[in-house]
Amino acid sequence: MADSTNEFPTTLGADAVFKGQLQFEKGVKLLGKFEGEISSEGQLLVAEGATLTGDVKAGSVRVDGQIKGNLNAKTKVQLSASARLEGDVQTQRLEVAEGAVLVGRCVVGVNGQSKPTTDVRSVSRPVEMIPAAKARMPDPAPVMVKK
Repeated sequence: MADSTNEFPTTLGADAVFKGQLQFEKGVKLLGKFEGEISSEGQLLVAEGATLTGDVKAGSVRVDGQIKGNLNAKTKVQLSASARLEGDVQTQRLEVAEGAVLVGRCVVGVNGQSKPTTDVRSVSRPVEMIPAAKARMPDPAPVMVKK
């Protein structure tokens, strides 16, 4: 196992609240709350209990906590069982553990382009990818208005 200080030399503490833009080169571990934009070629870890509101562009992203925003990861997005992601994902590789919540659209493949790779899988069960053209949302329930 890698030394966490080498893997994530910067930690934003659990009692910290940040707003703005964050740029870094290596890795950042978010334990608290962050609102804004993140841009990096390094790794981002959103720990369990942490919340991030905003868009992320990074080398790789691991989510154990909660994100409301879009993710664009050069190599990989990993959602653990405790993860909750509300936003679109664009990455080369996506790993989703059973129990994770993902509400959004995904583009997975070489450089995040529409040609998917065969390396899309769940940690504990296969993920069925449905092309957007074939996906159909259920019809909404009828609304009754009383006068």
